[in-house]
Amino acid sequence: MKPSAVLVLAACLVNPIFSYAGDTPPAQALTAAEIVEKNVAARGGLEAWQKIQTMVWVGHIESAHAPAPNMEFALEMKRPNMTRFEIKVQNQKSVRIFDGSHGWKLRPTSSGKPDLQQYTTEELNYARNGPGIDGPLMDYQAKGTDVTLDGVDDIEGHQTYRLNIKLSSGVSHHVWIDAQTFLDVKYDREAINTSGQSVMVPVFYRNYQAIEGLQVPLMIETGTGTAQVTDKMAIDKVLINPQLDNQIFAKPDVPQRRNVVTVNATATPSSRELK
Repeated sequence: MKPSAVLVLAACLVNPIFSYAGDTPPAQALTAAEIVEKNVAARGGLEAWQKIQTMVWVGHIESAHAPAPNMEFALEMKRPNMTRFEIKVQNQKSVRIFDGSHGWKLRPTSSGKPDLQQYTTEELNYARNGPGIDGPLMDYQAKGTDVTLDGVDDIEGHQTYRLNIKLSSGVSHHVWIDAQTFLDVKYDREAINTSGQSVMVPVFYRNYQAIEGLQVPLMIETGTGTAQVTDKMAIDKVLINPQLDNQIFAKPDVPQRRNVVTVNATATPSSRELK
C-alpha cells in the first residue's frame, strides 16, 4: 500500500441516510459561503466540533495492495495537527507519526529490529496540509483557507457542489458536497506515488453515522474512478475526546539489540564479561 494514501483510505456502503426537510434549492442558487455553512450544520455544528480536542478511529483496512486482505488499524488524532497511525498485519506493527512539525515511519524488518525513518519532504508537506480532526471546511476562514464554488457535478447519481479549496500554504484541491444532505461525499488531494510523481487521490466518504451528535463517515474509499480495485477503510469504533498524551506523537524509541552476558562456570562475579 502506498504510504501517502494510508491516511486517506475509504469504503462504499449505502447512500447517505440523512436528508433535509423540504425541497433543496437549485445548486446554482447557493454561494460557496452558504454551502459551507450548510455543511457545517449538517456535520453537527461548529461549536460541537470545536469541543473535540482528540479523536480515535479503530477499524480495519481492506486492500488488494497490502500484505494481508484485512489489516487492523488505529488512527489517533489530536489538535492542532498531530496524528499517529498504527497498522497491525501478520502479528507485526507499522506506525506513522506526525507531531505537527516532524514525522516518522516505524516499520518491521526481517532482522527483527524495527526500521525508523523520517518523513520525506513530500510526506511532511502532505501531513501539514492534512484535513485534521474536523476537515478543511470547518472554520475555514480562521484557518486562512479560501473556498470558491467551481461548479456542480453528478457523482454516483447525486448532484454535488464542487468546491475549490486553497489552503494558507498555497495548496489547492477540491471537495464535493452533496446538494441534498450537504455532507462531504468526495475529496481530492495531491499525493506522491511510489515513483515520486504527483497524482490526485480521490477519496469517497460514505455511511455517515451520528457519533455524539457529530456526523462521521464510517466507510472511506480511495481509488474509485482511477483503479479497478479500491482500498477501503472501515471504521468500527470512534472515540471522542479520549485522553491522549503528547508523548505518543513523539519520535519513537527504537529498541537496541541487547548485549549478551556470558558467564564462565568457574569465574567469579567480578570476571563476567560483556560480549
